[in-house]
Amino acid sequence: MAAVAFLGTGNMGAGMAGRLIAAGHALAVYNRTAARTQPLAKAGARVCRTPREAADGADAVFAMVGDDEASAAVWLGDDGALAAAKKDGTLAIECSTLSHDWVLDLAEKARAKGWRYIDCPVTGIPVNAAAGELTLFVGADDADLEAARPLLEPLAKEIIQFGPVGAGTAYKLMVNLMGAVQIAGAAEGLLIAEKAGLDPETVSYALARGAAASPQVVRNIRRMTAGDHDRNVTFSGRLRLKDVLYGLRLADKLGQQTPFGRAARDAFQRLLDQGLEELNESKVIDVLRS
Repeated sequence: MAAVAFLGTGNMGAGMAGRLIAAGHALAVYNRTAARTQPLAKAGARVCRTPREAADGADAVFAMVGDDEASAAVWLGDDGALAAAKKDGTLAIECSTLSHDWVLDLAEKARAKGWRYIDCPVTGIPVNAAAGELTLFVGADDADLEAARPLLEPLAKEIIQFGPVGAGTAYKLMVNLMGAVQIAGAAEGLLIAEKAGLDPETVSYALARGAAASPQVVRNIRRMTAGDHDRNVTFSGRLRLKDVLYGLRLADKLGQQTPFGRAARDAFQRLLDQGLEELNESKVIDVLRS
């Protein structure tokens, strides 16, 4: 049994933290909105007032938050996790989808304090997190990944190592940028079908079984066809745009042109401009319709 801290118990983090409790680890949790920690407290987690308090004496500290700013808030400063009393070889496992530049910067700050840093963004939706069926995209030194593996395995159906720190995030940003292009393309296609007088349910059925299908497309075309954008939000337009912007920033740094990614960025930016950022990302179809 390890002493583990988990920072960020939102839709994804709560499920992941629950898996660590179920695996028998002693869990301390922190969330900016403390009420979100109560189900985990009932399951046996210790709720803490600051990230530093949660991380004190931990063998490993996980973070699952929304963006670079939230990541900096839980790791840095007097109340941040990196200010905690640590053991030799304590692991910092950052599972959030962050910008590539920030991951490299944070890893350097963690190592300077003697932490081992695991770049570990995930793919999946909240139900996958709660079931331990995420896929983990890891960037880490081999020895650090092996040390972290017993803590990662309860969370995942597969752990894929892409290389050193930063490599996991590079892959995650690339694939999320591709996902944005797919979702915007699916919305555009459904609107063409709609204007051609095709039955939406039949179109959705055929698309899910055709060559253009992907889990991303299938999940979103079903919600687009049903007009189901405000209940049980799986992934908001705000988070999708954030990932697109981080992905485009990485592409620019690498000198790669991204005309399709920029078109997807413009579509999701319109969601935010219309105040619809907290609805499911599938809402982009209505923005294109208007």
